[in-house]
Amino acid sequence: MAQSAQLPKQKELFGHPVGLYILFFTEMWERFSYYGMRAILVLYLVAETASGNPGLGWTNAEALSLYGTYTMLVYVSSIPGGWIADKYLGQKRSVLYGGILLVAGHGILAVEQMWAFYTGLGLIIAGVGMLKPNISTMVGGLYKQGDIRRDKGFTIFYIGINLGAFISSLVVGTVGEVYGWHYGFGLAGIGMALGLLQYMLGQKYLKRVGNFLGQSTDPEEIAASKRPLSKIEKDRVIVLLVSFLMVIVFWGAFEQAGGLMNIYASEKTDRILSFSLPFIGNEVPASWFQSLNAMFIILLGTSVAGFWAKRKLKGKTATSLFKMAMGLIIMGSGFFFMTAASAQFQSNGESAMYWLVLAYLFHTIGELCLSPVALSYITKLAPLKYASIMMGVYFAMTGFGNKLAGLLGESASELGEFTIFTGIAVFCILFSLLVLIFRKKLEKLTHGAEDNEREMLEQEEYELADPDIN
Repeated sequence: MAQSAQLPKQKELFGHPVGLYILFFTEMWERFSYYGMRAILVLYLVAETASGNPGLGWTNAEALSLYGTYTMLVYVSSIPGGWIADKYLGQKRSVLYGGILLVAGHGILAVEQMWAFYTGLGLIIAGVGMLKPNISTMVGGLYKQGDIRRDKGFTIFYIGINLGAFISSLVVGTVGEVYGWHYGFGLAGIGMALGLLQYMLGQKYLKRVGNFLGQSTDPEEIAASKRPLSKIEKDRVIVLLVSFLMVIVFWGAFEQAGGLMNIYASEKTDRILSFSLPFIGNEVPASWFQSLNAMFIILLGTSVAGFWAKRKLKGKTATSLFKMAMGLIIMGSGFFFMTAASAQFQSNGESAMYWLVLAYLFHTIGELCLSPVALSYITKLAPLKYASIMMGVYFAMTGFGNKLAGLLGESASELGEFTIFTGIAVFCILFSLLVLIFRKKLEKLTHGAEDNEREMLEQEEYELADPDIN
């Protein structure tokens, strides 16, 4: 992207700009709050009103319908959030205002009233819309055009996302299920407040990224904000829009984690251990399975990124579209383990926990091949003046995928989990193969956006091999 083509030298830590780690921890706490609330939302909705930890007593279909609509709106709101940043505020201030809205939203959810429940959800939707697309765009802005570290930077950033998700599923999930749903909602708000505080304290490392173009003094940025899109820019936007179809399919399948798979873990999985754990006894809380994805990302994130970097260095296919298609195949294959779990339940009346663990493992590897790569891809191809709104469109596609996930989850009550899980697996694999057939034609429309990455990677490997080169 043009805004990062001539970045001045920045202070670095572990080979990356210090600003990356400011954004890392901001996003970590934002995801702590979001995924913590997500881990208990459906469980709260379906919990009996007369139970020891009363919920709303909704049916599974009603809960999954709200879950799908809510998660869709969370991400669709990224379009107006990106537009506001590009048109009026800039990314940096948009992230700040989004954080404030999120603290307010999660705080209000702690109040045990229906008006507070819907108001809190509304504020969270607005807050994520302001924060999510803009903080991701800022990560890309830390690196100059063609910098091979960009994909690695997004992987580090992505680990931050999932570190927050991992901790929250365990902590917020346990507090919500054991001590009270609204205590869990309130704890999520405290996490977001910590993220907002450290973002404000780290502004000195973000001076050159996320600023409003309308106030820019950089001649290149001023010119880019005024001129119409070139033929190359238009072609690249077309490629991005096509890649977003994969995003919808991917998240439509993946987000069964917070809905159908969450309920499946609660109602049809044998969660009894042969030993007791502190505070919870020998029954694993259903919400804990939400932490598996994040745990696997933390453990495997750098390894997957390293695999693709080595593959590129050897001259093998490792373009963004190829990685994304392979990620969709791997993630889709993970649903075959849920097919096996459903078959076991039909035979024995319950299914083993290891099926969920294996499914989340494959989902995670697929996610690492697709999601951070897609974020980086957008910052490579999106026109400067539409940087945030294109990121917003990406998250909106994620939102549509979330709604699709809710619809698929609802249909399980009629079609059965076996049919839904198997159908998802087959469709994801077939759709990925279709993308691979047209991959080369699509990559021509990027006009070499990734062509110089191998050269930079070879230079990086040479410098690592000879530490005295500088």
